[in-house]
Amino acid sequence: MLIFPAIDLYEKKAVRLYQGDYRQMTVYSDDPVAVAKDFEKQGAKWIHTVDLEGAKDGTTPNLDIVTAIAKHTGLSVEIGGGIRSMETIEAYLAAGVSRVILGTAAVENLPFLQQALATYGEYIAVGVDLKDRKIAVRGWRETAATDTHAFLKTLEDMGLSTVICTDIAKDGAMQGASHTLYEELSARYRFNLIASGGVSSLDDIRRLKTLGLYGAIIGKAYYTGAIALSEAIKEAQ
Repeated sequence: MLIFPAIDLYEKKAVRLYQGDYRQMTVYSDDPVAVAKDFEKQGAKWIHTVDLEGAKDGTTPNLDIVTAIAKHTGLSVEIGGGIRSMETIEAYLAAGVSRVILGTAAVENLPFLQQALATYGEYIAVGVDLKDRKIAVRGWRETAATDTHAFLKTLEDMGLSTVICTDIAKDGAMQGASHTLYEELSARYRFNLIASGGVSSLDDIRRLKTLGLYGAIIGKAYYTGAIALSEAIKEAQ
């Protein structure tokens, strides 16, 4: 299992939100590139990044930071947050990003997702963010009418390779991951599944690993020191 340490970007800074609430934002670093370099030093191969400003308005205000991370580290970079056009996908891939994550746009615009998959294949992932098992969209401020399992089955049938699934109730809460949810999804679907939200201990890593998941995202637990990233990576291997 791969460990994906995370950087959420807001106004060029590395921040974390609590359950997606912009009013509950903690700034952890003014130098996200330095944070990424520390990830690499501790043994990470990938980095999970989210442009929180982009998630609100569909722009790419932190593209230069993402570009710098890709340029100045050996990390494979995945990026999400308000990616709603082929032009934005192309801009990120041209910047050296290894995987682009579609969220709201994938839920609300299946033709766009189909076009992205047809053009870029495994460079495209979908983020499925769940609030009480319903799909949350638009920066987690709304829930979609789309049935969760119907949508996941559609993604599988389309040949999507990677899904990042976040349990919003667990995000930033440091209360452990939703092991039951990920066990259910990993047994039911064939795509590579990345767990996100609440991963806060080495025991979480061990339990997720036994489920055969492709990856797990670590965010707040790294910044607070609850998990040593190097130890998490060793546990996951």
